[in-house]
Amino acid sequence: MDREASTVFDSVRRIALAAAAPAALLAVTVTPAYAGTTGPAATAARPTTEQVLMDDVIARTNEERALAGCDPLAVEPDLMVASVRQSHYMAATGDFGHIGWRGSTFETRSRAAGYRFVAGENIAWGFSGPAEVMRAWMASPEHRKNILNCDARSFGAGVQRAANGTLYWTQVFGWR
Repeated sequence: MDREASTVFDSVRRIALAAAAPAALLAVTVTPAYAGTTGPAATAARPTTEQVLMDDVIARTNEERALAGCDPLAVEPDLMVASVRQSHYMAATGDFGHIGWRGSTFETRSRAAGYRFVAGENIAWGFSGPAEVMRAWMASPEHRKNILNCDARSFGAGVQRAANGTLYWTQVFGWR
């Protein structure tokens, strides 16, 4: 296998996708808890590395959507919870896939977090940062389709570092 084919194969091996049927639309926006924090509380409220990585994925996702003529996705707290939970599960177990703890799916995880109108999920592992994981997702037709689905209105992004340092990435998209 030549170097280019090997690189493509490796990227495809580390990403996976699932999608769901459309529902109604409504956007919700959230500001990170640490935004605007100053003074002595700022030290305690500083974001973790994972929060910084999630914020970067959120920004890069909306940049890609803008380039494609789509409205930005609002950050939905319940989808953030669902995304972080799946990233945490994958990092804790090394079990990379759309099936999570106790057989959960991105739909059941999102509903358990309080969100009912799920559109799809992107997952990945092993990418060193947001730019790399976004390049891989955008190079994959199915992942790109989730990111550039102009009918989607909200999403959450999660990343968790495993004990061995491997990063596990999740995006969950919603219709409202």
